[in-house]
Amino acid sequence: MTLLLGCIADDYTGASDLANTLTKAGLRTVQTIGVPAADFALPDVDAVVVALKSRSIPATEAVALSRGARDFLGGEGARHILFKICSTFDSTDAGNIGPVTDALRADASAGPVLVTPAFPETGRTVYFGHLFVGAVPLNESPLKDHPLNPMTDANLVRVMARQSAAPVGLVDLHTVARGPEAVRSRLAVLAQEGKGAAIIDAVFERDLETIGAVALDEPLSVGASGLGLGLARTLAAGRTAPTDGAVRWGASVPGAIAAIAGSCSAATLEQIARAEENMPVLRLAAEQLVTDGAAVVAEAIGWARERLAHGPVLIAASGTPQEVAAVQARHGRHASGLAIEQASAALAAGLVEAGVRRLVVAGGETSGACVDRLGIAGFEVGPEIAAGVPLLRTVAYAPQMLLALKSGNFGGPDFFARAFAAMS
Repeated sequence: MTLLLGCIADDYTGASDLANTLTKAGLRTVQTIGVPAADFALPDVDAVVVALKSRSIPATEAVALSRGARDFLGGEGARHILFKICSTFDSTDAGNIGPVTDALRADASAGPVLVTPAFPETGRTVYFGHLFVGAVPLNESPLKDHPLNPMTDANLVRVMARQSAAPVGLVDLHTVARGPEAVRSRLAVLAQEGKGAAIIDAVFERDLETIGAVALDEPLSVGASGLGLGLARTLAAGRTAPTDGAVRWGASVPGAIAAIAGSCSAATLEQIARAEENMPVLRLAAEQLVTDGAAVVAEAIGWARERLAHGPVLIAASGTPQEVAAVQARHGRHASGLAIEQASAALAAGLVEAGVRRLVVAGGETSGACVDRLGIAGFEVGPEIAAGVPLLRTVAYAPQMLLALKSGNFGGPDFFARAFAAMS
């Protein structure tokens, strides 16, 4: 089998978002959790998204994991690798976007790598190298307040340069608007200048198609799901046997239904508040999760067991950015984040033991911790619940489950109700 596209995603919800985008664009897609074991039976697909949990770990570890995923995808015949990052470019000055890009580029002997987190459908655009969320620069939006990777600079050329070994250039919107050949000419100039990567502007969906066509000239590109859309449309258009990319989706999976929320984004906090209007919701205090996580989890699982037979439940380990910052100040950013992730993972395991077979998880780090704890190897990608959030069916996993892994910022206020309805 020869893959049209291999993807390395730096977190699990981002991987689901990308897999959903590729599927809708016409590529038959499977998402794996980490690099699959040797006995994993990969279906006949056009694209594979390897979901890593590498966004917030030390850069050397992220590079090693990404190279392992690249080796797997190359062994399956992938013609192009997309390193999938967050549409808010979540990273610190130490990485991990720059170091991983540098390593994959060096291994592939690639020219300047096109980099863009733009995805106009979700309100992320890049103009003269600056990332906008809706009408405001990233650093002026609520999305800047990620607890592990706060983003205080909207100038992506500057951000990327601080974490990359090679200089970083820009392909501006005026160049993109003139089409693929103009972009190629600009990249040739950047190559002569010794640039290792190029932030490329995108404001409209057609810009993504231009970028996707040019990116396929090289073995590597870096971006959010918007770039995946541009790549997928180019690849699907050139295939001799088009397909709608849809996975055959059978009957729903029986069993209890629940959700775990770990994101502190404004969108998820609003979704939790809306859910309280029509389903049982248990809010957990971040301080207690850090200091006495095992006891809090045991009590939460007991609470859920009493209610699961009567309908969906939601357990929220989310707090406001101010509450999370206070906990981090007392216990340290890394230690408190790890403790909350481990508690969320224990919640997922406890809920599955209690009979949950349909599970929604909100938050990228939370999703990664939960899926890792459950030991799920991969997913088939099904119908879209909300923009960037597909329904997922486990592959080679017992008991069979349906999941939805949601980035904290995705979905409307009624997201949890919509997700539960999609799983019914």
